[in-house]
Amino acid sequence: MNNDHNHHGSGNSFELILVLLFVMTLIIYIFATVLSSRRHKRWPLYRTAFWVFGVLCASSAIVGPLANRAHIDFTAHMLGHLLFGMLAPLLLVLAAPMTLVLRTLNVNSARRLSRILKSWPVRILSNPIMASFLNVGGLWVLYTTDLYGAIQRNIILHVLVHLHVFFAGYLFTVSMIYIDPTPHRTSFVYRAIVLVIALAGHGILSKYIYNHPPSNVPLEQAELGSMLMYYGGDVIDIILIYILCLQWYRANRPRAVVHESTSS
Repeated sequence: MNNDHNHHGSGNSFELILVLLFVMTLIIYIFATVLSSRRHKRWPLYRTAFWVFGVLCASSAIVGPLANRAHIDFTAHMLGHLLFGMLAPLLLVLAAPMTLVLRTLNVNSARRLSRILKSWPVRILSNPIMASFLNVGGLWVLYTTDLYGAIQRNIILHVLVHLHVFFAGYLFTVSMIYIDPTPHRTSFVYRAIVLVIALAGHGILSKYIYNHPPSNVPLEQAELGSMLMYYGGDVIDIILIYILCLQWYRANRPRAVVHESTSS
């Protein structure tokens, strides 16, 4: 009991640090919008709204009633996963943070950042296959091995896994929909195929959890959590698919118009 209390106490401290980091990014983002709007065209308000809601989703998943409940309730844990690993990354990507950074930095700093974005490590990590492997593959490791039980006992491992889930979710979203400048672009067909496979992997995992709960998770909680993962994930995935298809349509529409005018 005392060890469990110390674990949760340390966990709350680490999670509070993560929330403070998210709040700092919120303040920096808003400050950057002010600077950017002075130098360039006014930054869209809806982008800022996406960032605010993304930070709120991420923060609510790691600190507060939901985060506390997630330590003892797998269903609450899975809701936190949807917020922290899927919805928050999607909202933050839609906020176009890299575009804002490039608009805010001076020319030399923006060029250095652009060189980093064009580097081969970024090329590898931003490839849809690698991003899907880190995202969905990481979830398979978490829920089909003893790792889930281990993160309940080891606070450092708990924080590291949470960070992986968030950044893997963000990287996966960035690799599928191009909101910010993306030097290493892949075709829509390629991204669509990888996305379908990744979503299938996520769906199969949720069905697997239904019958094979992680260690120390009651069957009833596993069933509810897996259904939340399956149907809740579908809602967020539909938004991702819609954006990808919309970008695909817009990218090909001008060519169709030119072709029709030439034929006539």
